[in-house]
Amino acid sequence: MPYQHGVRVLEKDTSLVAPIRGTSGLQVVIGSAPVNLAENPTAVVNTPIIAYSWEEAVKQLGYSDDWASYDLCQSMYASFKLANVAPVIFINVLDPATHKTEVSTAEVVSISNLQGTLAVKGVLKSTVTVKKNTTALTLGTDYVLDFDADGNLVITLLATGSAASETSVNVTYTKLNPAAVTASAVIGSVSGSTETGLEVLRQVYPKFGMVPGLLVAPGWSKNSDVAAVLQAKAEEINGYFKCEGFIDVNSASGGCTVYTGAKAAKDNAGISSPHFGACWPCVKIGSKVMAYSALLAAITARKDADNDDVPSLSPSNTPLPISGICLEDGTEVVLDQVQANALNGGGIITAINLNGWRSWGNNTAAYPGTTDPKDRWLMCRRFFSWWGNSFILTYQQKVDNPADFRLIESIVDAENIRGNAYVSSGKCAAARIEFNEDENEITDILDGRLTFHQHLSPWTPAEDIVNILEFDPDALADVINGGE
Repeated sequence: MPYQHGVRVLEKDTSLVAPIRGTSGLQVVIGSAPVNLAENPTAVVNTPIIAYSWEEAVKQLGYSDDWASYDLCQSMYASFKLANVAPVIFINVLDPATHKTEVSTAEVVSISNLQGTLAVKGVLKSTVTVKKNTTALTLGTDYVLDFDADGNLVITLLATGSAASETSVNVTYTKLNPAAVTASAVIGSVSGSTETGLEVLRQVYPKFGMVPGLLVAPGWSKNSDVAAVLQAKAEEINGYFKCEGFIDVNSASGGCTVYTGAKAAKDNAGISSPHFGACWPCVKIGSKVMAYSALLAAITARKDADNDDVPSLSPSNTPLPISGICLEDGTEVVLDQVQANALNGGGIITAINLNGWRSWGNNTAAYPGTTDPKDRWLMCRRFFSWWGNSFILTYQQKVDNPADFRLIESIVDAENIRGNAYVSSGKCAAARIEFNEDENEITDILDGRLTFHQHLSPWTPAEDIVNILEFDPDALADVINGGE
């Protein structure tokens, strides 16, 4: 730094607006992150990481614009930059101890003004060796390491070090290899006390006291094996909880590249759970391609947060901050409303440009296989799961209390008061609970089991609004005849 004398002013970039917080749509995102840029690369492997801001996410996981290689960055960008919603839980499966490539042949890095840049992404700092000719230099004494804004390694020679006068150095290193991450790593496994991949989902509630609301694996859910496990996991988390999510219908060259084939591609991939929305195709953010599931999950979470943290609204017809829709390779896709409606009829959510881009579709992936409104409409399915999870969390404290009238009355009264509050605020049409004698045999009560019966009526979407126009010849005749 040059010698300073006088008055100076420094400017700092404007901080992002604090994200809106909500947990009914708590996103749990699984995939790969550029952990070499993280504060502690090995501490974020196969463990749930919670972030309440962009800065916190970047600090813990790193960030790269290479969304194809580091898919967690898609949800990071969608949540904190586009939807501005928090918190988000990330599960990174890229392990720097396994998914790596060693570069043993020294690369020459030119030095100018004591600084040089190794234009390579994914370099692991802990593996870097810097030499002056064949003599190894000492980190912290002869040089320091950092990353630039593009994720390249910057080598700065210290003026007090033994290599201060050098114009080049030789560097060997190991770098991340995100291409080595496979679907099996995302699916995960359990070995003793070690859990990996989607098996880590179990840890979210015990660690953070929050139940997953939306499960996504951008870049991976297009794989039928990953999609199958996602659908299974959403139906039973920690033995009792349920959640929803979004799965991408493959729009790569080996998948569906024309909208007319999307329904068959969805069916062939086994995407049929009422707990998921099927998405096709990808979306464009400027010149970058993002999995639609990443954006739709973030937008849905924000809609929940703006709705008093109640998942009673559909994400369909919500404005999208995108520049277009496309296949995975970036090829533009142009859909009109008729084509988008055909996708909706196959249980697929898409996006259309109605003087501005909007999400389009209310059906879960179970449609048209099911027409039960509870499982057909995404907003209804999410409301049921959320209410059930809330019931468990609220009355867990009552477990093992005496099964007497006071306990029964306290639950019935509390739930009906809660239901009336949501009805009066327009969050649902009806919500009431009963304790019926015919559903509680004395043998059940002696066995310690109490059964309540709750009736829920979340609003269904006004998906088809029809106005019948009819020519009125009598009115025309009246006008012509002077109103006589």
